[in-house]
Amino acid sequence: MADLVVNRAPNGVVTVSFNRPEKKNAITYAMWGELTEIIRKFGQSADDRVLVITGSGDSFCAGADLSGEMVHGEHHLARMHYINLLPLALHACPKPTIAKINGVAAGAGLNLALGCDLIVASSEARFSEIFAKRGLTVDLGGTWLLPRLIGIHRAKELALFGDIISAAEAERIGIVNRVVPAKELDAFVDDWAARLAAGPPLALQMSKQLLNAALASSLQEALNAEAMAQSVNFGSEDTREAIGAFFQKRTPAFKGR
Repeated sequence: MADLVVNRAPNGVVTVSFNRPEKKNAITYAMWGELTEIIRKFGQSADDRVLVITGSGDSFCAGADLSGEMVHGEHHLARMHYINLLPLALHACPKPTIAKINGVAAGAGLNLALGCDLIVASSEARFSEIFAKRGLTVDLGGTWLLPRLIGIHRAKELALFGDIISAAEAERIGIVNRVVPAKELDAFVDDWAARLAAGPPLALQMSKQLLNAALASSLQEALNAEAMAQSVNFGSEDTREAIGAFFQKRTPAFKGR
């Protein structure tokens, strides 16, 4: 049975599920590379529009499978450089990504979710930057993501204590976009993914890139980048389609060109 299951829907929504429920979907060494390649291919595909990452069973992902991490022959630093290709690929992915948190998201599993564009959690989900309790420091981009999402002091609280927090608390401090009842999680994420998949691919991709660059940009740089992006939109078939659909009172059909 595959440790990662990929499902492609006709509307362009790709769902990747961690499939080690007996291990709370802990990520093995091989899975790092496999997921990195899945994300890269998704970003390059003309047919795929939205990526949803989730877990099977009652967990999202409990982080790295440490029992497996300790048996490889290469140096720990070399392994970390290899693992780090995953958050880099996720951050560079030009298309919308959603983390669907159905249960525990801990350690690298939490930081993988934080690297997605949107996070929807079940009311039964739990979150932890558990590294300190394992004698480790935060990794998989958590030290870069957390301060940007929730501020430096809350980031330090999560990292230094490694406590488990509820879905409600995660929503309160800004880690997740939405918390929904467990029985409504699939339908809610399906709706968001379908809406994104039906949206204008070029415009969504450029908005994502502009927002990702915002914290490292001056206002003038952001305005210049916005102007360049908007000029691309006005020259695209999709924008012409959107304007025509508006005046004709119909739903636009975007093709990504």
